[in-house]
Amino acid sequence: MAFSDKPLFLLLFYVIVSSMHFVVCSGLTDTEILLKFKGSLSNASALENWSDLTYPCTGQVPNWNGVICHKGSVTGLQLETMGLTGKIDVDSLAALSDLRSLSFMENGFDGPMPEFKKLKALRSLFIEKNQFSGEIPGDAFEGMTKLKKVWLAENKFTGPIPASLAALPKLIELRLEGNKFTGKLPNFPDIKFISFDVSNNELEGKIPATLSKIDPKSFSGNKGLCGQPLNECIIPKKPAPAATTPNIPTSKTKGESADKKPSPKNIIVVAIVLAVAIAAIIAAAFILLRRRKQTPESIEAPPPSKVQKKKESNQGQAGSSSEHLVNGKKKVEIAAPKLCFIREDGKRFDLHDLLKASAEILGSGCFGLSYKAALSSGIVVVVKRFKQMNSVGKEEFHEHMRRLGRLSHPNLLPLVAYYYRKEEKLMVTDHIAKGSLAAYLHGKKKQQSMDWPTRLKVIKGVAKGLSYLHKELPSIIAAHGHLKSSNVLLNQSMEPLLTDYGLIPVINQENARELMVAYRSPEYFQLGKITKKTDVWSLGILILEILTGKPPPNFQPQSKATKDEDLVSWVNSIPQEQWKDQVIDKAISSVKSSEGEMMKLLNIGMSCCEEDVEKRLDLKEAIERIDELN
Repeated sequence: MAFSDKPLFLLLFYVIVSSMHFVVCSGLTDTEILLKFKGSLSNASALENWSDLTYPCTGQVPNWNGVICHKGSVTGLQLETMGLTGKIDVDSLAALSDLRSLSFMENGFDGPMPEFKKLKALRSLFIEKNQFSGEIPGDAFEGMTKLKKVWLAENKFTGPIPASLAALPKLIELRLEGNKFTGKLPNFPDIKFISFDVSNNELEGKIPATLSKIDPKSFSGNKGLCGQPLNECIIPKKPAPAATTPNIPTSKTKGESADKKPSPKNIIVVAIVLAVAIAAIIAAAFILLRRRKQTPESIEAPPPSKVQKKKESNQGQAGSSSEHLVNGKKKVEIAAPKLCFIREDGKRFDLHDLLKASAEILGSGCFGLSYKAALSSGIVVVVKRFKQMNSVGKEEFHEHMRRLGRLSHPNLLPLVAYYYRKEEKLMVTDHIAKGSLAAYLHGKKKQQSMDWPTRLKVIKGVAKGLSYLHKELPSIIAAHGHLKSSNVLLNQSMEPLLTDYGLIPVINQENARELMVAYRSPEYFQLGKITKKTDVWSLGILILEILTGKPPPNFQPQSKATKDEDLVSWVNSIPQEQWKDQVIDKAISSVKSSEGEMMKLLNIGMSCCEEDVEKRLDLKEAIERIDELN
């Protein structure tokens, strides 16, 4: 979902002044994305076999209800007549890069039409026979240049037919019948529609000539429509002007004219009214001239609100202000928002430069949106918006960001800058072009197979970074707290860089329990708490993921999560003498000279995933055993 060469302020506008909500997770697998999408639905019993224990697709064969597959990827959802309700989470679906077809026909969805225009690659959209209602924005289909089929029939839509439909260059099927659309038909280009129906609405006006050869039944039930292929439009004739008779003065008319002359009293009243109006115009002009002479640099301050009365530090605020008197009046000057930089050695830029930068939406992790921003100076950074920190106090947030900024290790992605506002928190880091470990194991870069030495190097680097975090952040129970393959980036030499670390203290606790990996650990399910060994469990899951090439458990909301029973239980279900052949990823199992090291690492991973915390390896012992591997 890329928006290259667009100014970042266009992307961040709604982030800063409103509350956009994207839940698409960057680097997630189709399994994780679809389970997130399922979580937004209600009455989803028809999707019971959507589980993190299976893949949605095996080649062309779907394993999940309603999924359309091609070459192992999800290309469509056909969720028809399933009694589904709730929210269609378009933001999650936007992460399915191969998604081409959506059908939600004959369900119970209601409310405004979702923002399907975020799915730029979509070819077909079917939402017929639901309860959607209200006006559809005119730009609702803007940019969907590949869309061929749109079925919106038998809902409760009102207002005009969106003009952006008429701008779709490949549209061949359009079904809008049985709604309450009003106004005129848009000027569709000369398209050879395979299917077209706007019957039983409240449309009016002349049918565009490009639609004149379509079956008349497609326009029936619209009393106000006319023109081919219906009856010709009847243009009402203008009434002839009334005949006038010459004004021939008679004695009677002279008398009437004399009677209608204005009295001196009326003349005086009119003169007074004119004089008052002229005086008002002169006064207004005088006021405008005086205002133009005043300096434009400042604005008059409105009555102070409760928020304005609070004394706030300038550091990290959305903007600072200063007050002074001009001509005896109180004025306030508004300063630009500021970024707080962590590193002294890096190049500087301000928020204005960032907002003007060419940008690309990378996606949205569990915490919020991420953008790649290319500044005019050549600097490329990633901006991540955190929507789960709004209850964090200003001083607490500043202090923790400075604490994270002091961390320095070859296997940590350093923080460059941050932005604080009560409603918004942004974090800025360097951009790592190669992307995440998850992309190499399960995503688009999977074809660039990682060999055994690279996988071992990644594990060793992750272990070193994790050890450093535990040493430098001893007061945080799980110093990383969110360790997973999508939070491990790879630099040019394939060295791992940990991201999203040390955030447990500043994430709202309810959201942390709902979203963060640490809270998916066995001890949290059993005891309702995390421990110093929780990050060890995450490391163990990561080791199994790297060795098997299989995706980890889907860390879905706690209300829908079950005890981790995939990688660990799957490995345990296979006899150890068969691990070499059945557990190790085929892409690396052929390296016979390293079989022994792979088996050692697999045993380390299983020891890190021990359900009993007392029996689980501690981090120091796990790292020592990993360092011994060649």
